[in-house]
Amino acid sequence: MATPTESFISHLIELRNRLLRIVLGFVVVFIGLFPFANKIYALLAEPMLAKLPAGGQMIATAVTTPFFVPMKVAMMAAFVISLPHTLYQIWAFISPGLYSHEKKLMVPVIVAGSLLFVIGMAFAYFAVFPTVFGFIVHSAPAGVAVMTDIAEYLDFVLTLFMAFGLAFEVPIAVVLIARFGWVSIAQLQEVRSYVIVGAFILGAIFTPPDIISQFMLAVPLWLLYEMGIVVAKYTVPKSNSIKST
Repeated sequence: MATPTESFISHLIELRNRLLRIVLGFVVVFIGLFPFANKIYALLAEPMLAKLPAGGQMIATAVTTPFFVPMKVAMMAAFVISLPHTLYQIWAFISPGLYSHEKKLMVPVIVAGSLLFVIGMAFAYFAVFPTVFGFIVHSAPAGVAVMTDIAEYLDFVLTLFMAFGLAFEVPIAVVLIARFGWVSIAQLQEVRSYVIVGAFILGAIFTPPDIISQFMLAVPLWLLYEMGIVVAKYTVPKSNSIKST
């Protein structure tokens, strides 16, 4: 039987191996995408370019920006594409400490988590970006030419991508905490009003100061929370759903 020290060291080795596999998977995808970095950035910039006045363009204010910004975009794309592999490695590390019925959640959680994250990013790209950028361009004072720096644009869209990608993970989080018995479904329903307030606070933090874009984050976040509760009602054993009440 392994001593506590040996067990701790074996866990550290396993953690190191899983992290190395995550990094390796990311690097392999990034190398494959790097030659197409400029094309990927052009696709990312399309929502902003479409809202600029005729002849409008984006600018680079630093010498190295035209190289590093497309590279960062390729890294973002590599992160998204390698996300299922990353989630699997994380689950594989924690699964030995779970019961057999909890391990059966592995495939649904990985698939649903990856899919919802991508759907959140797609929602931001196709619905939120046109609205936000249209508001920004049309709010510019007369005589002011809107020419966004590509580095600042990237930081902005990455923030929104992460905000909406993580927001769309809410149903997964709700189902898991209910299934593991950490919180009952009744308690999830009781804190609904706090969730709504929190959703609008997050909307105010992660979106521009216009009410439309704030609603476009807050309302989906609230609806996704409600979706998580509905799914939990049908998938969580009744013993778990009332354990914490």
